[in-house]
Amino acid sequence: MTTLRVRPTLSRNDPRKARSSADKDQEAERADWPAVFAEIGAGALQRELDGVLPAEAVARLKAAGFGALRVPVAHGGAGVDLVGLAALWIDLAAADANLPQAFRGHFALVEDRLWHHARSSDQRVWFDRFAAGEIAGNAWSEVGSDIDLPRTVLRPRADGSYRLDGTKYYTTGTIFAEWADVHARIARPGHPDEVEDPTAIALVDTRDAGVATSDDWNGFGQKGTGSGTTTFDNVGVPADHVLPFEERFPYQTAFYQLNLLATLTGIARAALADVVDAVQKRTRNFSHANAPRVRDDAQVLARIGEIAAAVYAAEAATLRVAGSVQAVADAVLADPDEVARLVEASEIESSTAQVVVSELVLRATSDLFDALGASATARPLALDRHWRNARTVASHNPRILKARVVGAHVVNGTPPPYAWSIGGTRRRQDWAPATTS
Repeated sequence: MTTLRVRPTLSRNDPRKARSSADKDQEAERADWPAVFAEIGAGALQRELDGVLPAEAVARLKAAGFGALRVPVAHGGAGVDLVGLAALWIDLAAADANLPQAFRGHFALVEDRLWHHARSSDQRVWFDRFAAGEIAGNAWSEVGSDIDLPRTVLRPRADGSYRLDGTKYYTTGTIFAEWADVHARIARPGHPDEVEDPTAIALVDTRDAGVATSDDWNGFGQKGTGSGTTTFDNVGVPADHVLPFEERFPYQTAFYQLNLLATLTGIARAALADVVDAVQKRTRNFSHANAPRVRDDAQVLARIGEIAAAVYAAEAATLRVAGSVQAVADAVLADPDEVARLVEASEIESSTAQVVVSELVLRATSDLFDALGASATARPLALDRHWRNARTVASHNPRILKARVVGAHVVNGTPPPYAWSIGGTRRRQDWAPATTS
C-alpha cells in the first residue's frame, strides 16, 4: 500500500509545539494500529461485493480499544489528541471507508463527555463504558420533520425519568452500538405549542426492547456504515441521560466535519494504493501508448502523481483542521469570548477544507481510471467504490453551501452557521449584518 505521512507545519509560536512529548506518545499509539487495520482491510473488498455490514470489523475495533482513543489514560483510554485521532481515522478509512463514519457519532459523544468532565461534571461512568468497549451511534435526522422541531419525543414520567418515542433516519453506527445519541423534543404537559418545546440529547441504551435498528440505508456508497432507520417505542430514559441541547460541546459542527474530511482522505489514499498496484501489475497496453510497459508511460505516471498530490494535500488540510479543533478543546476552561473565537476559527477552517478536499478526492477517485483500461471497470475489482464512497461522504454537507459560508465570512465577516442540520424549513436563516473595514 502506498501511504503518505503528512504533519501540519507549525509556526515558531504555535502552541501545538508544546505538545511535542505528547506527540511522541501518540506516534507510539498510532504504531499499534497498522496490524488491526490491515486485518480489517483484508476483508473490505469482499464485504463491498457481498453487501454485508462490517460487524466483525467493528467488534475487532471495540476489543482493541478504538472507541476509547480520546478517553484520558487515567480512565482507561489512550488519551489521543484530535490530530492523532484524525490521523487514525484516515488510516482506518484507507482500510475500510465505512468504519470512521460508523464511529462518528460515538466520538462526538466521547468529545461531549470530555468537555463536561473538564468543566467539573464527573463523567467517569461514561469513560468506564467507553474503555470497556461500548460505543454510541448517531440518531438525529428524521424524514419529513422540520429542522428545529424533531418529532421524536421525550415525555416526562412521574418518577422523574422519561419515555422516548419516535423514528430516526441516518442513524449511522447505531446498529453496531450499545448506546444511541438521540436528538429529541421534550414535551411539556399543558403546553400545546410544540414550537416552544425545548430539545435535548437523550443517551439511550440500544439494548432496550423498545429500540429497533434496520440496515435500510439505500445509498450507492458508504453502504457499510449502518446508516439505517432506528425506532424508539416506549423506551425508558433516566433523567441523568437527558442532556440540554444548548450544553452540547461547542465545536461539534467542525468536529463532525473533521471526521468526514478524514474519511475522504482515507478513501483517496486507498484509491491511490489500488491504482498503483494495478499499474505495476498491468501487462496489457494500448497501441498508441508512450512506452511498452504501462508503468513506464509518462502520461500514466503523471496522472498517478496528480492523485498522489491530491492525497498529500487532503491529508495536510485535514490535519490542519484537526489542530484548529484541538485548540478549542484545549480552551475548555477559557472565557466564553475566547471559546467563541476559537470555535468560529475551527468552523471556517473545516468549511474551507471541505470545499477543496471534496474536490480533490472526487477528482482523484475518477481520474484513477485514466491510468487503466476498460478492464478496471470490472465489478469484482469494485474500483468504482472509491468514487461512490467519496461522492456519498461529500454529499452529507454540500460543499457549495460551505463555499458560500466561507465567502460570506471572508467578505463580510458573517459568522458561520452552527449545529447545521437538514429538514423542512420553517423560518429564514438569520443573517448577521455585514461589517466594513
